[in-house]
Amino acid sequence: MAAFATWPRVRDGECYHPFEMLAHDVRYGLREYLSFEASSNVKHEYVGGQIYAMAGGTPEHAALAAAFLGQLYLQLRAGRCRPYDADLRVRVREADLLTYPDVTIVCGPVQRDVEDPLAVVNPTALVEVLSDSTERYDRGSKFEHYKKLQSLQQYVLVSHVERRIDTWTRAAGDAWTCEAARDGAVARLPSVGAKIDVRELYEAAAEPPA
Repeated sequence: MAAFATWPRVRDGECYHPFEMLAHDVRYGLREYLSFEASSNVKHEYVGGQIYAMAGGTPEHAALAAAFLGQLYLQLRAGRCRPYDADLRVRVREADLLTYPDVTIVCGPVQRDVEDPLAVVNPTALVEVLSDSTERYDRGSKFEHYKKLQSLQQYVLVSHVERRIDTWTRAAGDAWTCEAARDGAVARLPSVGAKIDVRELYEAAAEPPA
């Protein structure tokens, strides 16, 4: 059973950031995880020796991630930053984490993990599309893990219940500030030289009429 420890919510630019910790008794080595992952049809996240199956996304979730990538591709295709979809694995060595963000952006040459050559270790920005089952984790413990990536400059959360994008940006002294962009506004990603029009994103992801 998962055990949760929660900090009070921190409001910063109308973004909230609950912190939580997950724990259970089963532990696996990295080699065991990589071997298991190579033979599995389902993606799994590795956190501190624990393995969690990653829930399959809804069509709406997949559409938002694809629309986000679409906007990024048009802006980044001629530059030094490249966006990747959720097939790319990211390793946070300092947090003993291996996971698959919905969108990963790497600027400059990709740096691969020495123990897991299929994982990158130098993302500049990471994007997670929220869901009922993952929002608490994405805003809490997962964000704490991601902060340990020294290359990471921005962390973007795309709402699944309203037209809203929360963008966390690393500031001086390793502090993080957040800007919430809603319908009619633009989410700025200066770390990669891009911006996301909130209305265009959600309209592109909307299901077409019958």
